[in-house]
Order: sequence, then structure tokens, then C-alpha cells
Amino acid sequence: MINIIINGSPTEIPADVSTVTELIEHLGLGDRRVAVERNKEIVKKAEHNDTKLCEADELEILHFVGGG
Repeated sequence: MINIIINGSPTEIPADVSTVTELIEHLGLGDRRVAVERNKEIVKKAEHNDTKLCEADELEILHFVGGG
């Protein structure tokens, strides 16, 4: 298990969830548009698959909701 912080909440994720892309899928957000910040730096969508998660990373994940 890896301990990270997501949107201010300590979260334990499986060790095989090792990239931002895998985390988004793990959280059930794979089909949504999301913005990700890791350790106070924006992670561009093109870099989600290459950005490795590490113990104690702090992530902010925002997903967009449409409406009218």
C-alpha cells in the first residue's frame, strides 16, 4: 500500500496504482475531465501516464461537472 493525500484526506492506495492515470481509474474518474496537482505542481494531461506516485505525495484532483 502507498499512503498519499488526496484533496486533503490521507488515503491508502494499492501499490500497483503507481501513476496518475492509474489513480484516476482507481478513483472511478476515468471517463471524466480532471485537473491534477501533485505536490503543488500541475500535472498536464499528457504527463498523467508518466507521472509516478510516491509515498506522502499530496494531490488535488478536480473533476468538472456540467449542468445548466
